[in-house]
Amino acid sequence: MIPLLAYRDNTCDPRKCSVKKLARSGMVRIVPRIRALPRGTILLDPTAEQALSPADRTARSISVLDCSWAVLDTSIVRSFRRRRALPFLLAANPVNFGKPFKLSSLEAFAAALFILGEREQAEKILSIYTWGGRFLEVNREPLERYAGARDSTEVVAIQADYLDHPG
Repeated sequence: MIPLLAYRDNTCDPRKCSVKKLARSGMVRIVPRIRALPRGTILLDPTAEQALSPADRTARSISVLDCSWAVLDTSIVRSFRRRRALPFLLAANPVNFGKPFKLSSLEAFAAALFILGEREQAEKILSIYTWGGRFLEVNREPLERYAGARDSTEVVAIQADYLDHPG
């Protein structure tokens, strides 16, 4: 099992927050400041230049920033060495269902775990929501392909197939 960490800035509705629910279930540890995230963590960052791939399997932890990216101090984020973007995937959460790249923090964690070979852990965290399993159903093919890639370059090449033909 890969430890999961999150920084929250409390800008989202706490009743709908997947990170808070994961934390209540003991599956995620919330940290009080971004700088409290371990330096060696894989930080899921949609602005990162490198895609997450199976080459990142040596990860000691995976972290998300559950906050408003519009007000985020990106200079702090850029200081992390292992920032990774997730490749093309469709959201299955009720707010953004079917929208590409609009994943909840829960979906981002699950996608990262799946790509890194931790499928059981991905399924376990998704099980806290009735719609969680739908995320894997909707994205099964691309997730399988990303998980079979060697490195970030291959993940980006696979992603191109979905960007050209998202349906």
